[in-house]
Amino acid sequence: MQNRTPAVLIYDARCSLCRGCMKWIELHAIQKDAFEFIPCQSDERRSRFPEMTDEICLKSFQLVLSHNQILAGERALPEILKRLKGFRCLSVLFKTPIIRILLYAIYRWVANNRYIISKFIKPLATAD
Repeated sequence: MQNRTPAVLIYDARCSLCRGCMKWIELHAIQKDAFEFIPCQSDERRSRFPEMTDEICLKSFQLVLSHNQILAGERALPEILKRLKGFRCLSVLFKTPIIRILLYAIYRWVANNRYIISKFIKPLATAD
């Protein structure tokens, strides 16, 4: 992988499903500094990305790339996969229109129901 600036992944720290996903992404990253993780609810997110409202970042995760390009939710998944060991080749699948449509529907359902889903998985320690 070429030397890139870390992608900033902004997530809902109050959601155990979201926190678990962040840990999984961190574990599978191609390089240790491929991602920087910032909770949506943090002062750091508010100061570094003042244009991003709480409402926006709580609706879906946000991936901030170089030059402040922001990809939200399912649109960020191909870029995340490109930065993971063993999953890079899957990013190509997202160029297929039917997969993008299906992915949007699945992602939106999970995002809208993440607190309910979180109740059924082991809660993780609360993030600061």
